[in-house]
Amino acid sequence: MSVPTHLHVARGSAATAEADAVVVGLLPADDPDGKGGPRLAPGAEEVDAAFGGGLVDLLAVVGAAGKADEITKLPTRGAVAAPLLVAVGLGTPGDDGRPAADQVRRACGSAARALAGTGRAVTTLGRLDLTAAAEGTLLGTYTFTEYKGANGRAPLADVDVLTEEPGAGAVLERAAAVAQAVTTARDLVNTPPNDLFPASFAERARVLGEAAGLDVEVLDDAALAEAGYGGVLGVGKGSSRPPRLVRLSWSGGGTPRARVALVGKGITFDTGGISIKPAQNMDQMTSDMSGAAAVIAVTVLAARLALPVAVTATVPMAENMPSDTAYRPGDVLRMLGGKTVEVLNTDAEGRLILADAIVRAAQDGPDYLVETSTLTGAQQVALGMRTAGVMGEEALRDRIAALGRGVGEDAWAMPLPEHLRADLDSRVADIANVTSHRWGGMLAAGIFLREFVPDGLAWAHIDIAGPSFHSGGPYGYTAKGGTGVPVRTLAAFLEDVAAHG
Repeated sequence: MSVPTHLHVARGSAATAEADAVVVGLLPADDPDGKGGPRLAPGAEEVDAAFGGGLVDLLAVVGAAGKADEITKLPTRGAVAAPLLVAVGLGTPGDDGRPAADQVRRACGSAARALAGTGRAVTTLGRLDLTAAAEGTLLGTYTFTEYKGANGRAPLADVDVLTEEPGAGAVLERAAAVAQAVTTARDLVNTPPNDLFPASFAERARVLGEAAGLDVEVLDDAALAEAGYGGVLGVGKGSSRPPRLVRLSWSGGGTPRARVALVGKGITFDTGGISIKPAQNMDQMTSDMSGAAAVIAVTVLAARLALPVAVTATVPMAENMPSDTAYRPGDVLRMLGGKTVEVLNTDAEGRLILADAIVRAAQDGPDYLVETSTLTGAQQVALGMRTAGVMGEEALRDRIAALGRGVGEDAWAMPLPEHLRADLDSRVADIANVTSHRWGGMLAAGIFLREFVPDGLAWAHIDIAGPSFHSGGPYGYTAKGGTGVPVRTLAAFLEDVAAHG
């Protein structure tokens, strides 16, 4: 599903632009008690002048306050060329008096959703931050309608983004590419598991990869058995739909700045296996392949942006089902590379398939290895539903967490306490897949994964159990369902590597 809205760079006055709607930003009052009323954000001066300098007063009369994501619509009655004015709240700005990038991104997403069914809009928010305005607008128009007979109003069709920024065309092109990558990940996550299972997921990855000019390798269950992928095979043996492992590679062009290995968890549906989950909210386990969706989309994006970074995505795919062939608590699996794992809980399956994939990815000798997965409910308990937990080698961990926050995908660095390693000791194998207690579950999972990373390799693990899927109503540029997290974080990391190594 492609990004449905078309963006165009525009210059000149929003007051005279030919459009169906004009979008302006609104800030809260700057006095402590809020009695001063809202303020227009920079960039809307000519629109205010067309209203005789009284636009804020009109908006205040109908209750506009400038709160984040607030939408206020006014008929313009000929004051400007567009018949409708949309004022969108940005929330409280920073100390410099200007809204942060993600405030602009969220506001543009809210405005775009509010303008569904509109043919053309012109927005002044590009004058605040062109990249954020473009990404927010495109992501805010996202809907997943593949399985709906009545699709409702069409998304906002065209947007003129007003800006004076040099090189605006290239900025818009990059924003569209990033939004397309997020949309690709969202579409994959939102596809139901009767249509997205290991074989069909691998085929979709192959089609996406080949279209982008990537090298593609797909291992079926026979190839996995021959190579010794005990974790992927163990988890997948309970399903009638056998597992797969997909490898997508972008060369980095002529002389890549560095080699980056990406690994993403691809559990296409997770019942918990023999250690079965409660039925409540099990339907959301269609999102247990969000990490895989993200790394597939980002590797395609790296090729589309021609980043001078060699990127290889290693993506294990399996369905975790209970059956007479399913793996059991008490089983011992021999992983790729020979390490053995005692299974104490079959609902801790993601780390088993990821361990195999990490070993394989490390065999390429990358400079960095970044893995992302919907790994633990403990991440949601510790950090909530919108903040990813980042673990691993400290310098890379902190770098990725900062980049995530910078693009609006909230992320927080978490430790890997050494005392938790002993709690993963097994009586029969090299390591157990869970501890005997529930304390520090997110951190213990990271410690488990660390066991499969070679010494000296800079690596990071991003737990996205909460932020990868949104079960509530849409807000800002975030739709209900798959969010596409952490596509933009990974994209920012690859671009940072391209710039700095």
